[in-house]
Amino acid sequence: MANVSTTETAATSKRAPTRQSLAPAVDYATVCGVIGAFVLISLAMVLGGTPQSFVDLPALLIVFGGTFMVTAVSFSVAEVVRAQSVMWRAVVYHVDQPAQAAEQILYLADLSRKKGKLALQGVMEDFRQNAFLYRAITLVVDGVPSEEVERILNHETHSTHARHQRSAGVLRRAGEVAPAMGLIGTLVGLVQMLGNLDDPATIGPSMAVALLTTFYGAILANMVFIPLAGKLERNAQVEATVNQIHTIAAASISRQENPRRLEMMVNTVLPPEERVNYFD
Repeated sequence: MANVSTTETAATSKRAPTRQSLAPAVDYATVCGVIGAFVLISLAMVLGGTPQSFVDLPALLIVFGGTFMVTAVSFSVAEVVRAQSVMWRAVVYHVDQPAQAAEQILYLADLSRKKGKLALQGVMEDFRQNAFLYRAITLVVDGVPSEEVERILNHETHSTHARHQRSAGVLRRAGEVAPAMGLIGTLVGLVQMLGNLDDPATIGPSMAVALLTTFYGAILANMVFIPLAGKLERNAQVEATVNQIHTIAAASISRQENPRRLEMMVNTVLPPEERVNYFD
């Protein structure tokens, strides 16, 4: 009898969702990739013996200042500033993985099926840090019709995804502008050099502007803006998938459907290698 009780307890604890910890976590792939690339380039400069030759104030003004200003033409200043803060989310960011989200909502569906929707109130606090899932559970507990639950959550999912894509779009636009500003700086430097050929002392600084602006533009675009935009788009897609799973689950629980049917529905959203087998 004790063995049966122990087995049931183990099964229950296995299926119970863990208290979510959505505190920001460092994305080491992004950190190591960006920092590693800059370290390698810096090392090449140092080994060349003249790292100070790669610092030029006029070139910095043209590329960094010009990229910010021209990008602001395509968007609003507020969106450009917001995108710079969003860049931090590519480095320090956390989102549930779809398979983990599927197991959590299947537990909630099973609990609701056995004890009723009001039983979800007892576990709501475990999901307070996940604003979307907490809102979904609240709608279900409040007795909102399933069609209304699905409509509200789908609207929020689309709005959130569009906002993330807009921020990533700002970074992609900056990645397009930075090399162009580098080319403009190159032309400025060449014009200055050709206009002062009679003064050899000006040829060096002019050539520095011409070459370093192209260098800065390539660095910004290919090592900062475009990779971070790609990571933000990837995070946004994962978050949209998780929110879709939560939406499907909330509507299913609201309709009081069999959790096994919900498991089949959720597995149609997940990649084959991440599909869950919760009830077997």
